[in-house]
Amino acid sequence: MTAQTRESEAGEPRSSSVIVNVIDVLRCFTVDDPLLGVTEIATSVGLHKSSISRILSTLEQERIVERDELSRKFRLGLGLIAVAGPLLANLDARRIAYPVLQELAETTGETAALNIWDGAESVSVEQIPSRKQVKHTSPIGTRYGTPLSASVQVFLAYQEESVVRELLSRSRAEEHDPAGPQDLKTYLRRLETVRERGYACNYGETSHEEVGVAAPIMGHRGEVAAALMVAAPLYRIHDAELTRLAEACCRAAARISRRMGGQPE
Repeated sequence: MTAQTRESEAGEPRSSSVIVNVIDVLRCFTVDDPLLGVTEIATSVGLHKSSISRILSTLEQERIVERDELSRKFRLGLGLIAVAGPLLANLDARRIAYPVLQELAETTGETAALNIWDGAESVSVEQIPSRKQVKHTSPIGTRYGTPLSASVQVFLAYQEESVVRELLSRSRAEEHDPAGPQDLKTYLRRLETVRERGYACNYGETSHEEVGVAAPIMGHRGEVAAALMVAAPLYRIHDAELTRLAEACCRAAARISRRMGGQPE
């Protein structure tokens, strides 16, 4: 009898890896669903509630999750920051880009963010919020998988066509992306334009309230090491302002690229 078929005391099949179960539990917490109960997590990951309770109890002891006093549901805890801290500190792009990111936010008056690519999604690793009262921000760690997101366009513009096709097919299969491109050829031409002009734009395509402009940061090996992005509320970004944001974003991305030993696009 294998580990996958042995049953626990609760009568459920034991997972081949407890670590995988823990990771699955942590991935349930998202920006849209920061507070979750045992039943919700159990339903999402397909494990018995007793197993989820044991996992959460251990994570709570290590401050990886914490319990909300009012709802008694769980949310991610500060202990997770301590675990991720060394990784974030050692991201060259994040460390090198930070002062330029500050200047970009000050110059444009909008939120400036730095994203990296994890192989399937664009992940926010740093952000300088706009000082304006109305602004667009997102928590560090936010993932963008929508093909029309500005940062996703930047990363996909420098991927092989086969990779782009696979990611688009996956996005359609999951049916979570109503704003996704419907025509592959049109989207590939769009990515070609991103390479030619050096930046990508999402003008209210994934959200009617947001504008995003992103430019590639090139590493010393000639690869796209990160994407620099400016995000703003759509209502105040007209054509001339959009051009200004794009130019500022491209100049800042070029500065960071040179600091990383890369050749700016």
